[in-house]
Amino acid sequence: MTAPAYTLIQAASAGGVLRLTLNNPWRKNAIGPVMVNELLHALEAGMADDAVRSVVLTGAGDAFCAGGDFAQMAGAEGAPALEPKGDYADLLLALANATKPVVARVNGHALGGGLGLVAASHFAIGARGAKLGTPEINVGLFPMMIMAVLQRHVSRRRLLEMMFFGERIDADEAVQCGLLNKAVEPDALDAAVDAVTSAIAAKSPITVRLGLEAFAAQDDLDLESALPLLRERLAGCLATDDAREGVMAFLEKRRPRWSGK
Repeated sequence: MTAPAYTLIQAASAGGVLRLTLNNPWRKNAIGPVMVNELLHALEAGMADDAVRSVVLTGAGDAFCAGGDFAQMAGAEGAPALEPKGDYADLLLALANATKPVVARVNGHALGGGLGLVAASHFAIGARGAKLGTPEINVGLFPMMIMAVLQRHVSRRRLLEMMFFGERIDADEAVQCGLLNKAVEPDALDAAVDAVTSAIAAKSPITVRLGLEAFAAQDDLDLESALPLLRERLAGCLATDDAREGVMAFLEKRRPRWSGK
């Protein structure tokens, strides 16, 4: 199958990692309908590719994503060349519900809609010097959709401060808020991201998938609803070949040989 001809992202797969790069550096990787649609296509392809174990999302140049592209919002951009897959809300859902771990490699500023991508990813590593924030209120807008993913990481009062004051925080404070797993010096960013993807690659593919599916399914449930669901999901996990192999390898004091089944 011929790979789609992307115009505003780059997709490259190597060593089990699908790297998706927002490739609009002259606009600080501002995101609009075409980029959203291309990301949806690329994520769908990555989830269907057995060779892909994890996805890294990053930006070209010195920014991760400066937020929404106002020119595209005003209709200055042409229609998507690829079949329409959905809008920005669909993209946040695709990231949050991805069946393979998505790691945000925050190489520079992540603002507004760009911060939403970070918050919707499963893991996020940021370079010191990057600023993360919700400046929409400064131009008469409000970070409506990204609230849904930000509130999963940031406390209520801190999030209200960020949204109503249009604050930008540095990478170290973003770790304290729960928006980033780790903040590192820029020259250590790739090694930190590689450590995450390598750890994922060492685990059973089917267990990772089942775990992510269960995590997403129970995320908004109360305890009385979550525990029965997770009991069922555990039974499904125990029935896999990899679960049996993992237990046997533990008892035999050897490394497991995952089959992905």
